[in-house]
Amino acid sequence: MSRSAGRVRACSRRACGRRPRAAALVACLLAAGCGAPDPEPVEDWIARQRAQARADAPTIAPSQVFIPQPYPEDAGTDPFSSQRLTQALRRDAAQDVNAGLVRPEQVRPRQPLEAFPLDTMTLVGSLVRQGQPVALVRIDQRVYPVRVGTYLGQHYGKVVRITEQEVVLREIVQDASGLWTERAASLQLQERPR
Repeated sequence: MSRSAGRVRACSRRACGRRPRAAALVACLLAAGCGAPDPEPVEDWIARQRAQARADAPTIAPSQVFIPQPYPEDAGTDPFSSQRLTQALRRDAAQDVNAGLVRPEQVRPRQPLEAFPLDTMTLVGSLVRQGQPVALVRIDQRVYPVRVGTYLGQHYGKVVRITEQEVVLREIVQDASGLWTERAASLQLQERPR
C-alpha cells in the first residue's frame, strides 16, 4: 500500500466524520429559519378572528297574535252534526267506487294528442282507409289522422265514433262534488267559406 492511498483513506475518514455533523448543522439552521421570529399564540389569533367576524343573521319578525273568531250558533248547520258526517262518508264511499272509472286511464301511457285541449282542435275532413273511418284533425297548422280508440284532449277523451260530419268522444271529468263522470264531446266538421 502506498502513502498516497493511505492519505486518501485518512482524508475520507475525516470527511465521513464531518458529513453527518455538517448535515445535522444544516438541518438545524433550516429548521430555525422556517420558524417565525416571534411566534403568535394560537389563542390570540382566534380572539382576533372572532372579533373580525360578523354574523349576518336575519331579524326575526315578531309573532302574530291569534285572535279567535266567534262562531254564532245561528250561522247554519252545525259542523259537528251527525248528518254532515253521514253525507261526507257517503261522498267518500261514492268516490272510491267511482275512482274505478278513471284509474285505468291514469295508469295507461299518454298519447301525443292528449297534450292539446279539445277546443284547439278542428275536424277538417274524414276518409275510409282499409275499411276503417279516419278523421283528419288540425292542431296548430298540422293535420293528424285519428281513428276510433285514439285519445284526444286533456280529459281522457277517447274517440268512440267517426262520421263524415263529426268525431264523437267519451271524456271522463270530475263534477263539482269531486266524483268522476263520463260525458260526451264532439268535434264538428269545419267547412271553409268559399
